[in-house]
Amino acid sequence: MPKQQTDHLFQLIKSLSKSEKRNFRLYVNRMRSGEGAKFLQLFDILDKQEEYNEKAVLEKSKDIKPQQLSNLKAHLYKQLLKSLRLKQVASDPEISIRETIDYARVLYNKSLYSQALKLLEKARLQAENNQRHILKMEIIEFEKNVEMQYITKSLDNRTDELIGESLETAHQIASSQKYSNLALKLYSLYLKIGSARNKKDMLAVSSFFNSRFEPPDDISKCSFYEKLHIYQSYVWYYYIIQDFLMCYKYAAKWVELFRENRGMISLQTDMYLKGMNNLLGALHMLRYHSKFEAELEHLKGLTSDESISFNDNNTMLYYMFSYTHSINHHFLEGTFDEGLMLVDDISHFISLYSRNLDNHRVLVFYYKLASLYFGSGDFRSALRYVNYVLNYKDISLRGDIHSFARLLNLVTHFELGNDELVEYQVKSTYRFLSKMENLQEVQRYILDFLRRLRQVRADQLKDEFVRLKDKLMGLESNPFEKRAFLYLDIISWLESKIEERPVQDVIREKALKERQSARSYPTK
Repeated sequence: MPKQQTDHLFQLIKSLSKSEKRNFRLYVNRMRSGEGAKFLQLFDILDKQEEYNEKAVLEKSKDIKPQQLSNLKAHLYKQLLKSLRLKQVASDPEISIRETIDYARVLYNKSLYSQALKLLEKARLQAENNQRHILKMEIIEFEKNVEMQYITKSLDNRTDELIGESLETAHQIASSQKYSNLALKLYSLYLKIGSARNKKDMLAVSSFFNSRFEPPDDISKCSFYEKLHIYQSYVWYYYIIQDFLMCYKYAAKWVELFRENRGMISLQTDMYLKGMNNLLGALHMLRYHSKFEAELEHLKGLTSDESISFNDNNTMLYYMFSYTHSINHHFLEGTFDEGLMLVDDISHFISLYSRNLDNHRVLVFYYKLASLYFGSGDFRSALRYVNYVLNYKDISLRGDIHSFARLLNLVTHFELGNDELVEYQVKSTYRFLSKMENLQEVQRYILDFLRRLRQVRADQLKDEFVRLKDKLMGLESNPFEKRAFLYLDIISWLESKIEERPVQDVIREKALKERQSARSYPTK
């Protein structure tokens, strides 16, 4: 078996819960064959291994011959999927619908057309109730085929019904796919560049969006999935161009769509969680404290909602978003010391889901943990997590995170008194940002400041901090510069140096003033 296929088998086994393993053993025992006994042996051996070791497999089972192993692993993988499918058929409507279609195909192959049509009707109703239009189209096409084989008196009426349903469903699918394709492309663009870096980026993204987005004449007549993909497209577009108020507006519509269609929360829990993630992200950027806290509490309370089935995927997403926004809450309030209590849980989460988490998510966590330690004043720990980001070789993924990690790295070394290292790394950071086309005025001012520090006397340092702060304050309202302040609160850091007090005290004081100002929530 090729290595990738072996990795997939081992990863699948390691992802199984205790109940799924027990269910698989019962499934195999029902087969009662010599072959079944062999791949159950293989399963038990692999289940006990921490890392895949083929030599140990052959040593532990004398019944398995080296020449059999490749086919046996492939067969085990297939049987595991069959067992999992049987276990999930009752909880996953899509698997249940497909099972009904499969049964209808079996009956059709036996020329039992009337029975096949009854099952297809049942499957079609399931697909309609769950708004699975692609499955519904598949069922309709199957029904057409059966009707052409099984002639009844009602065929004339049924023909018109099938044609009408087919045309309507095809239109819904085409419209939904148009918007889902746009949403996916915008998300891909966000992963590549992050937020718009300059006017060129802004024009390119706006031109791309406007040339491909065709708003519906009446969105109230759109299907659930059409609305969902429309809101997704808007969210990613406004996130990239950093219009966080509009991003909030459409993230709120995304979440409200689910809350108005409660049944879809249990059917598409992952998409609801992603909507909550984007809503909280926009509220964090807008610094709407009370609303952010209310939605974060709502997110954390989802595990007690008995109508939601938390499978492995939903569980991973829940903890990923819950931890992300719990950290953001500490950033928002300036409670960095309290936030450090999350570190062990997050580290455990990353380790537990190391085979499932994509590198983008891990990079974001490491950058946030580095920022958390920096804000608390533990600069050595901050440096450790920054290095996790810096040592990741593929800089095509979230180039913005890589860029600001380098700035955080420099400021952290400055705090640690590593002046010579700062001077050397300023040059390499300049080269990196220029190569990434990510060198903004904010970054240039910071780098120039750090480069000149060795020439500044101790009694002049505070004046230099004040001058840099004044320069940066003039850039806060620049739409192409403000993203730098979102990734690294350099203003608060400078204020902490000027006032000679911890940076988290400065941020906490700002948060208190923001609350006291009683800012109104943005309208939807």
